[in-house]
Parts: sequence; C-alpha cells; structure tokens
Amino acid sequence: MPEVKVYSTKQCPYCRMVKAFLKKHGIEYEDIDVGEDEEAARELFQVSKQLGVPVTVVGDEVIVGFDAPRLNALFGTGKKDELYDVVILGAGPAGLTAGVYTTRKLLSTLIISENIGGQAMESWAVENYMGYRMVSGEDLMAKFEEQARNLNINLELDRATGVRREDDTFVVTTYGDRTVRARSVIVATGRRPRRLGVEGEEKFWGRGVSVCSTCDGPLFRGKDVAVVGGGNAAVTAAIEMAKIARSVHLVVRSTLRADAVYLDILKAKENVVVHQPYVVSGLIGEAVLTGMKIREKETGTEEEIAVDGVFAEIGHEPNVDAVRGLVRVNPGNEIVVDENCHTSVPGIFAAGDVTSIHGKQIIIAAGEGAKAALEAHMYLLSR
Repeated sequence: MPEVKVYSTKQCPYCRMVKAFLKKHGIEYEDIDVGEDEEAARELFQVSKQLGVPVTVVGDEVIVGFDAPRLNALFGTGKKDELYDVVILGAGPAGLTAGVYTTRKLLSTLIISENIGGQAMESWAVENYMGYRMVSGEDLMAKFEEQARNLNINLELDRATGVRREDDTFVVTTYGDRTVRARSVIVATGRRPRRLGVEGEEKFWGRGVSVCSTCDGPLFRGKDVAVVGGGNAAVTAAIEMAKIARSVHLVVRSTLRADAVYLDILKAKENVVVHQPYVVSGLIGEAVLTGMKIREKETGTEEEIAVDGVFAEIGHEPNVDAVRGLVRVNPGNEIVVDENCHTSVPGIFAAGDVTSIHGKQIIIAAGEGAKAALEAHMYLLSR
C-alpha cells in the first residue's frame, strides 16, 4: 500500500469527508494541517500547485478535492447490484432528513452523495435554525449525519450520473461505476456554486480562486483577498475572512442584499473595503493569482487590485444532471414539484434547494426532505 497524505484545514468539511472515507476503508494516512503551519502550506503548493484543500497524495498520485469516484477506484470495494425501496440522491439537509424518515418507515434505503452536508457545510454561521442560537454549518450537519449514522442508513460516497426507468423500477448509475435499482427515488442533490465566468478563472482555479472560504480561507492568513457577491453568503465570508486576512475587498455588483445584522458587523470591520457597484472583469497572475481587474458598472472605468485570493459568493445553480431529460424542470433548471414533493414522474420525488420551492433555507430543505420521504412511503404502499 503506497503512503497516503492528506493536506487539510480544520474548517474544511470536504477534508473531513476525505479522512472519513479513508478511515471507513481502513486506510492509514498522515494528516497535514496547512491552515496552521505555513511551511506545510508551502509544501502543499510544491506537491500539488494548489492553494486549496483537500489534497490527497497516494504514492505518486495527487488527488485534488474530495474526488469520491477516484478514491472509490483506489480504495473502494465492489458491490453487487441491489434493489432498494428508496434511493436518495444527495446527503444535505433534505437528503439526510429523508433518509431518517424512510428508515423509520422500515424502507430499505440507500443515500448516494459525493459529500455529506451539501451546501450547508460552507456556512460560517447559521443563526436561523430552530434549537440553536448560532451554529456553524459544519457542526449542524455533523448532528444530521450522526443521527443518520445511528440508524445504520446505507450511505455511499459517490455521484449519481443518471436515472432511468426500467420496467417497475428505477436504475441509478454512478460515477464510481455502480448500478443500483430502486422502487422509488428522492432527488435532493442541492445546488453548486456559480463560477465568476471571467478571464483567468480556470487558470487560477485552486491557485487563488475558490468558492469555499471555510475550506481555503486559512491558507490566506495575513494576505490580501477579495470576496465577490452581495448576499448573506458573501457578507459573512467577508466578515470571517477579515479575522484572517490582512485586507478584504468586497466586490458588489449592485446593492448589498445581506441581512441588517450582518451589515452592521461588516461596517465595524476596518480592514474590509466595499467596491460598489463593481464587477470582476479579469484575474491576473503567472503561476498563482496576484490580482484582479474590477470594472465600475456605470462608467466602465477599470482598475487593478493586488490580491492573493478571490472567493466567489455569487449564488448557486441546481444539480439536476442525473435526472436531466427525465423530470420536468423550470427555466431556472430547478426540478418542478408540487406541494407534496412529487415530480412529473410517478415514483420520483424531489426536495430541498434543487427544486422549484422558493425558500432556499436549511430548515425548509429539511422539512421538504421529510415530506418527500413520507410521500415515497405512501407511493410504495399504494403499489
């Protein structure tokens, strides 16, 4: 077995998932915290040319991010095709809640997800989930996961790539080359961060450009960074990065849309500069990011700002690839559901941020997950 190293930070939920995967498969590894050790951060870049985590080194192979299919290929064990009452796609608030409810209804359940916690894991602070005055997204989702694990729910770290109907069942295929059959499916795949779409973004991805400040923020301690966006996610990221970085440039396209409580905290941060109304027009650097271009929307005036990191917090788009062309979606590519989480295909239900339900909140996603599970149970009883 080759030597395995994991470069990580304490705040990174995806790092925790890599380590949980290795532990599950009995793989010994060396955990290197690059958020606290500057020399380790330099080593990370030398090994992988990355300024982001997690990075896993297996012998001579470098695996960037939580690449569940590649980890499965290296360390996973093949499983026979099985038939489940319910297969749930996604393990965020909606998917994990759905799993708890289907299991309590004694339905054989499999959850397939490339991460545990979903988009909620990227939240620095959650202040509107009942029962908690304030809790980090990671800690809240750890509670969700703990409850699901205590029920011995089957949870596979993989990515669903397709769903098709075959006779009276659904066939789910995965990126890890697995095929699973199900009597019903709950799609709770959530959303993925939207990219900036500017010149240089691909070049500097993982080399200064990131969509996860909770993961990669500690690598920019004492440096100059930018956060792009004007909503709650962007403002809270700027607030937290102000505690770590030397300076934070908050680039806002139009108006600040964050809650008043966050805006009050932002105003008190002396090392945060707000650029409004501006857009990012380009990214600058050689091997790594060294700056960005921003353009004033009204006059078109462009200027360059020296930064070491740029964090995009400009919204998310739904993860519908696995069921694209099978269920009906709206113009925003959200899965269309009725008030009971039914999609356009009998036997396929959907819940959480991937759906057309307006509210994109953790507490709403969890409730929709419970509804979808109960509806799946009723569907199976009726058959």
